[in-house]
Amino acid sequence: MLRSLARSSAIRRAALLSPLSPHSPPPHTLLRAAAAQQRWLCAEKKAAEGEAAEPAAEAAEPAAEGAAAEGAAAAASDEAEPADRVAELEAQVADLETQLKEKHDRMMLGLADADNARRRANIDVENAHKFAVGKFAKSLLDVADNLGRAADSVPEEAIAENEQLKMLHEGVTMTSTMLLKTFEQHGLQRVDPLGEKFDPNLHNALFEVPDPAQEPGTIAHVQNYGYSLHDRVIRPADVGIVAKR
Repeated sequence: MLRSLARSSAIRRAALLSPLSPHSPPPHTLLRAAAAQQRWLCAEKKAAEGEAAEPAAEAAEPAAEGAAAEGAAAAASDEAEPADRVAELEAQVADLETQLKEKHDRMMLGLADADNARRRANIDVENAHKFAVGKFAKSLLDVADNLGRAADSVPEEAIAENEQLKMLHEGVTMTSTMLLKTFEQHGLQRVDPLGEKFDPNLHNALFEVPDPAQEPGTIAHVQNYGYSLHDRVIRPADVGIVAKR
């Protein structure tokens, strides 16, 4: 094709430069012929280019289809990847919630145990303060009993006849009264259950006595008073109860 173009150009130059002869065609005729030949060469060039482009287009169609398929697969993969990621994150959230619940339960159990331990400690401290004097007070109960027995053992006639005995009796009675008041200030109470119903948690039955005027099980005699420290019995009362009929 390039050779044809070169030949056409040479013809045109020759037509323009060659001397006119009587038998040669006119110059404008030669120019027309050269132009027609050039148009024919251009048409052949375009046809050749079209024929070369058709195989290229045919070859590009499968490539375009492959690219479209690859794009669709990539799009499907992109759509599937977020779904898988969401499922993975949901599983992680469920696992973390389970761990959180377990740790919350353990924390609540630990707090409950700590609260119970604190309450038990407070109760122990309170009981220690309340009953710290229990053993000491219990050891003084015999002293109180002996003072009461000493005051009750003096006959009223002897007290009236003897002034010194009267003063001694008053001193013993005052000592016993002050001792009982001191007991009360520290939570120690004397219990006199005479006439009450027998309670094995508060009383110690030593004997039974017949008494038709009272119901069976009634306390008819108190040999030793009972004592309680802050509502806790530290010594039950020794009593005699009415026997069953």
